[in-house]
Formats: sequence, C-alpha cells, structure tokens
Amino acid sequence: QLQLVESGGGLVQPGGSLRLSCAASGFTLDYYAIGWFRQAPGKEREGISCISSSGGGTKFADSVKGRFTLSRDTAKNTVYLQMNSLKPEDTAIYYCAARNVGLCVSLPSGYEYWGQGTQVTVSS
Repeated sequence: QLQLVESGGGLVQPGGSLRLSCAASGFTLDYYAIGWFRQAPGKEREGISCISSSGGGTKFADSVKGRFTLSRDTAKNTVYLQMNSLKPEDTAIYYCAARNVGLCVSLPSGYEYWGQGTQVTVSS
C-alpha cells in the first residue's frame, strides 16, 4: 500500500528554521515525483517545490526561493523540505504528494497520493 507520512512541523519564531520529512512506503522514489504543497486557512493549496524521479528539483513558489530547499535520501525513501528564514506568512499545513509520472507539475490535481499534512506555525 502506497503511503506518505509527513513530520517535522511545529511552532517556530520568525527567522527560524524547520525541516519537514516525507517518508514514502509502498513505492520507491526512483519512479515518482514528490511535491510539497501548503494550504493556509481560507486559501487554496499552493505548490512549493517538487523533486523529480531523477532527483532534479523544481521550485513553484517565488515566495520561498532562496529560503526553502528540497532534497531526498533514496536509501531512506524520504524527501526533505528545509525551510529557513521562516515568516508568519509561511504558516500553513504542509503536505507532500506523489506523482506516478516522474516529472514535476505545479497543480495539486497532478498528484495521486497525499500525506496527512503537518502543521507549521510561524509566530512570536
């Protein structure tokens, strides 16, 4: 059974950092693209970044460029989202999602499998 589990969210002060993890089971990252999305209250789900099955990264959101970095550990079948210089507007539920075509797309509808999400709150 294909499953994605996010972890690493929490409360952090502005300017702080968090690293989110997306652990995959039931499939290998070599054949799937993994995207990170976030959804703030009252807003649509927004694509942040994605890593393709070949390991290439793509950033969708200008608001996170220079602050968020995507990486993966194929041995652990896990994708990481390193978030630095966090701002209050980064507050949202963060989701990872898998796409069984190896290339990245920005739309949530392009992903077949989703994790349960992890809350990130940036506040002083």
